[in-house]
Amino acid sequence: MPADTYRAVLAGTGGIAEAHARAIAATRGRVQLLAAMDVDEPRARAFATRHQVPAVFTDYARLLRETRPDLVVVASPPATHLEMCVAAMEAGAWVWCEKPLCGSLADFDALAAAEQRTGRFTACVLQMRFASSTEHLRVLAASGRLGRPLVAVGNTLWYRDAAYYAVPWRGTWASAFGGPTMTLGIHTMDHLLHLLGDWREVRAVAATLDRAIEIEDVSAALVTLASGAIATCLNSALSPRQETYLRIDYQFATVELTHLYSYSRENWRFTPGPGPQAAGLLAAWQEAPPDVGSTHEAQLADLVRHLDAGTRPHTTGAGSRRTLELLTAIYKSAATGEIVRAGSIQPGDRFYSSVHGGAPL
Repeated sequence: MPADTYRAVLAGTGGIAEAHARAIAATRGRVQLLAAMDVDEPRARAFATRHQVPAVFTDYARLLRETRPDLVVVASPPATHLEMCVAAMEAGAWVWCEKPLCGSLADFDALAAAEQRTGRFTACVLQMRFASSTEHLRVLAASGRLGRPLVAVGNTLWYRDAAYYAVPWRGTWASAFGGPTMTLGIHTMDHLLHLLGDWREVRAVAATLDRAIEIEDVSAALVTLASGAIATCLNSALSPRQETYLRIDYQFATVELTHLYSYSRENWRFTPGPGPQAAGLLAAWQEAPPDVGSTHEAQLADLVRHLDAGTRPHTTGAGSRRTLELLTAIYKSAATGEIVRAGSIQPGDRFYSSVHGGAPL
């Protein structure tokens, strides 16, 4: 039987923790935040005061041992994710972890092994999948009425200044796992794959053009999807006019989404192609379900449904690994000049054990 309330703890009380606090509050008691943990105790105490969290910890092992949670929310720097997620599952909890989930396919496979060993799951925060408008598009596309997808664009054109990269864990491969490809564009590229399915091959470039950092500040990829559709993905931390833009040209309609960090139905534009089917397609697009935006709240609500059913959440397993494999392939192609094919990065490949191959681009 599903629990009436799931006992949750939060590890990491930096800026993104506010989104998690709002998401937990939106469950209306289905998820109860018992404790917050951060190595910065004053920050953790300030967070706990703002959100009326009963307990504060600075030690993660003690947090798990003393609270025995059902759900651990990991919002700490990326280099801590793998160890924290495995420890939480071994303590009997499910995990909801911020992106990037981990720094390599090897790490992801270690996480998957821990899932199998413990019977628990770690879901990555990829909230762009969970808007009702995205599900509406997936259903409409699956009906065949839009025709085959032919061309796609997924651009993450954001701006991150020197102050952003002055935070100690940002700006290096070891602690951040990458630049806008891994930490910003991951959302748009995951969203694109969620809509279009598996990818076949990628060719890419990446560079550090303007920030005094070790990682890239821009990348561009040409992706061939398994369906044969062609997509381009541009990821930037250098763009003063910020925009997130996703476009798919199907045989019979163009669908566009323009936003920044989240979207709702009003951010979409639907353009049917010429012909007798145009009016019917537009009517089908307008027959949308009640609007739910691409928020942490929407993803947590979905996660609670999986907790209730004891089933695998959407952003675990193969679907989440597919996105990480694409990002790894972008880095490999940029570093080597090769076309990288899906499934080709295996144990023994230096890019399997490190997303950037263990050497600068």
